[in-house]
Amino acid sequence: MPTLSTPQSQAGVMSFYDAPSKGPQMNARLVLVGIAIFSVAILILDYVSAHP
Repeated sequence: MPTLSTPQSQAGVMSFYDAPSKGPQMNARLVLVGIAIFSVAILILDYVSAHP
C-alpha cells in the first residue's frame, strides 16, 4: 500500500526559493525598465507604420 506524504511546509518552500543559484542574477527594476522600453518602442513603431 502506498504511503501518504505530507505537503511541504511553508518554511521549506521559502528556503527553496531563497536558496542561492548559480544562474545569472537579474535585478527586478532592470527587468521592469526593459519591459517598459520595449512596450514604448512597439507603440512607436505601430504608430509610425499606421501613419506613413
